[in-house]
Amino acid sequence: MLKTRVITAVVLLAVLLLAIFSGSFLVFAGLTVIFYACAAWESLRLFRNRFAIAVALMWTLIFVYLIFSGTFKQSMFLCGLCVAIWAVRLTPSLGLGLPSLESTGNRLLTGIYGIAILGAFIALLMLFQRSTLYMFSVMAIVWIADIGAYFSGKAFGKRKLAPSISPGKSWEGAIGGGIAVLVMSAITLFVPALHDTFAVQVFQKWSWLGFFAVLVVMVAASVVGDLFESQLKRRAGMKDSSNLLPGHGGVLDRVDALIPTLPLAVLVGYWM
Repeated sequence: MLKTRVITAVVLLAVLLLAIFSGSFLVFAGLTVIFYACAAWESLRLFRNRFAIAVALMWTLIFVYLIFSGTFKQSMFLCGLCVAIWAVRLTPSLGLGLPSLESTGNRLLTGIYGIAILGAFIALLMLFQRSTLYMFSVMAIVWIADIGAYFSGKAFGKRKLAPSISPGKSWEGAIGGGIAVLVMSAITLFVPALHDTFAVQVFQKWSWLGFFAVLVVMVAASVVGDLFESQLKRRAGMKDSSNLLPGHGGVLDRVDALIPTLPLAVLVGYWM
């Protein structure tokens, strides 16, 4: 199992780096379309949509249109809408629960989460167009939070964060992940080569208070994104969103924490 996970991770990393360092927006956008199509299909499966492939194709065609018409460059409204969706509808569901799979509420939630996923991938392209370093610096916040939460949870985890959704996650792990992000981001402030990264730009605009507040919110958003997908999987009785990535589950399993954070990062960047 570990060998499979490593091989898949190496292949994915190689493909991603080739797309990025090709220097071509079209190549990177093409790869993004493939991953988006997979994530859209997996999401629809979690909602038990009977026409998952057809609906995912429709969402993907919308995504392609937004990219190649250039509309995505002016998608600040979509990013703001996604942040509002997470604040008003998706985050509260962690406490209130999800509607039954056969209900009208579930069909509405399918579309709402679909917009959130679309906005996240559009935000990814917007961040990429700014610079690859800036894009990676946003994604690194989520990755560091996840790694920090894993080790902190293993070492100190006692109080369950959301026992009915994801029993393995603890408050200590989440706090540890946040501390790891703050420490690593603070270090980047003293590295001149990392001047054009998200955390450094936040610090230069809003000093320590803004730096702390924005990063804590980003970490919290990543945790919520992870928990929401776990909630969907638990309701659907599925361990993974799919088996498209051997040893890792599905694409959605790998990007769930990025879905709320990428549009938020774009919005913060706009405010800056």
